[in-house]
Amino acid sequence: MNFSSLILGLILFLNFIFALFVVFKERRDAGTTWAWLLVLSFIPIAGFLLYLLFAQNFRHVRLFHWGDLKKIGVEETLLEQLEQMQNGNYQFRNESARKNRDLIYMHLNNNHSIFTEENAVDIITDGQEKFDRLFKDIAEAKNYIHVQYYIIRNDALGKKLIGILTQKAKEGVKVRVLYDQLGSKTLTKRFFREFRAAGGLAEAFFPSRLRLINLRLNYRNHRKLVIIDGDIGYVGGFNVGDEYLGLNSSFGYWRDTHLRITGSAVYAMQIRFILDWNQASHHHSITYTPNLFPRVEHAGKIGMQIVTSGPDSEFEHIKNGYIKMISSAKKSIYIQTPYFIPDASLLDALRIAALSGVEVKIMIPDKPDHIFVYWATYSYIGQLLKTGATVYLYNNGFIHAKTIVIDEEISSVGTANIDFRSFKLNFEVNAFLYDERIAKKLTEVFDEDLRVSRQLTLHEYEQRPRWIRLKESVSRLLSPIL
Repeated sequence: MNFSSLILGLILFLNFIFALFVVFKERRDAGTTWAWLLVLSFIPIAGFLLYLLFAQNFRHVRLFHWGDLKKIGVEETLLEQLEQMQNGNYQFRNESARKNRDLIYMHLNNNHSIFTEENAVDIITDGQEKFDRLFKDIAEAKNYIHVQYYIIRNDALGKKLIGILTQKAKEGVKVRVLYDQLGSKTLTKRFFREFRAAGGLAEAFFPSRLRLINLRLNYRNHRKLVIIDGDIGYVGGFNVGDEYLGLNSSFGYWRDTHLRITGSAVYAMQIRFILDWNQASHHHSITYTPNLFPRVEHAGKIGMQIVTSGPDSEFEHIKNGYIKMISSAKKSIYIQTPYFIPDASLLDALRIAALSGVEVKIMIPDKPDHIFVYWATYSYIGQLLKTGATVYLYNNGFIHAKTIVIDEEISSVGTANIDFRSFKLNFEVNAFLYDERIAKKLTEVFDEDLRVSRQLTLHEYEQRPRWIRLKESVSRLLSPIL
């Protein structure tokens, strides 16, 4: 046996051992496991490197710490709400929340998502309106501003945001900016120079520890949160960049959905930001002070839970919430999503609903921003069309909204797309809302978007050319690791 044969045998043996590790130690779902086994089998050495880059498992790693969490009484409130709902003693203030007690209980039990009912919510669907309102709220901040986005561009809108935040820092307001390094890869030290000189703090989530390689490339913080003085919170789909104002000719008008929230739900948004910030910051951790959680007057009557998920979670909290909502539907399910790559459980829930006579309407973009994801979306959409679901293609630019509305009674708006990445790999946050008025407003938004959308019929889908069918098949095969 020559030396090259010995080396080849050793590589194949190590690759076999590593494949066994993937199957038995990682305990991933079967689809993802087979996808990685194929990669390891066909490209042994490169496959190993790709696995290190894209497939780390955080399920048993505690990433988020905040030693002061007990000081705000979360655990006490959580246990009290769980007991009252389990015993049927919780006094709900509106019928939508009472009817969906089991969904609320699930989020309480698995995600520790405190239920609050003293909230007011404004729905924002236009980028210019969103940033006009956000900049106005920032300008009026007195104590602190917490900003978290997946994408912050080094363009006109990004520079405007950092300019306003720099001015507030100069006024003595405590300003913290958390961004995802991969999503915000265009940012440089120069972008934050004046901001930091004014006393502002900026941190990157999961930054690269090597010059050219980020070993946590596949696990990104996709959350978008802004908390101002503990009174106002923003959550939804808009990032920070000129395209979100409709200024990118490739996309045209950018249709998204964001929420401006006042009330005690802002506490939960604040906790999420602090946990994420303390994970990213090693020198400027946040410790408890009373002004982080000011006494909030009753802003409204909307029931809400802030639900988060990520690869560190044992359960896919947001996906499970979607499935629970879909399974409860009696009349209608309205979904808007830029990507539709559901796993088997969510796809089956939608199929069963459609076959049971529930009106299932799904709106997706008519143009791609990620080509493989786009064709994988088409593949799954075709399966739903066969069950009687109605599918619309948004034609007035690009729709990026992540919303679901059930029976015009309950709804969810946030950062999670309906795809493997949002459910398994990214760190996400959604607001689950138990209020008929909000649900009806979101339904009205859907109906408005129908005016600039066209229906994709089953007949049209079945007449698609063979080359499109090939694209769908390849993209669907890769969907577990897209």
